[in-house]
Amino acid sequence: MAAVEEVEVVVAHHECATLRVGDVFLKVDADQTRTDVEVDAMAMAPVPTPEVLWRKPPVLALAALPGTALGRLGEPSNASPAAWAAAGAAVRMLHEAPVPPRPGRSPGEIASHLDGECEWLVANDVLPADLVTRNRRIAEAALRPWKPVFVHGDLQVAHVFVDGDEITGVLDWSEAAQGDALFDLAILTLGHPEHLGDVVAGYGTDVDLDVIRAWWSLRSLQAVRWLVEHGFDPSAPGCEIDILKARM
Repeated sequence: MAAVEEVEVVVAHHECATLRVGDVFLKVDADQTRTDVEVDAMAMAPVPTPEVLWRKPPVLALAALPGTALGRLGEPSNASPAAWAAAGAAVRMLHEAPVPPRPGRSPGEIASHLDGECEWLVANDVLPADLVTRNRRIAEAALRPWKPVFVHGDLQVAHVFVDGDEITGVLDWSEAAQGDALFDLAILTLGHPEHLGDVVAGYGTDVDLDVIRAWWSLRSLQAVRWLVEHGFDPSAPGCEIDILKARM
């Protein structure tokens, strides 16, 4: 660590920050409950995860994963179809593992939160009412009963690392809980619909594609306010607002 010449800020906002120092990631979180969830989930997960080097609250030190991220929201992915299929296979392994103790939100709880976000988006002129209404209608398909499985909870494409066609690890487990399997598949393919077929092929079982698309709308509607309030831009090309517009 003493020989490191550069510190990279990976992400930072008022709740937490992640720094890269050489081959070590330092995660600083104001809420240690999230860190507890992350450490426990990585210990339970049947897929590769970063090695925990040490923990001294509020800092968690993780070893960097080899390879590169499967992709980034708003950017084309350079990963091969085989790599995307491997990601689908890894998600299937996760979903077949014993569920973690942390319960997820029920469809009713998610619907209530979603309605509040939709009202805020329209009341504050963030998005046109017809865009919100259309996507809220599409999102309804996701709000059905599901069998709880072990979900990552924030399986963004940037959290999955690959080397060639192999998965080298999955990052950021602080949202891990019991939840809907199709939610993970939706977040993984959010903004990358061209790879949905590859992921489903790797997942290896029939899934309801309409429900995955419903989760795309639901997740994007829920994310806009958080992104705005934390200094991110949901209107960037290929990001959440473009995803919502694509449903019109």
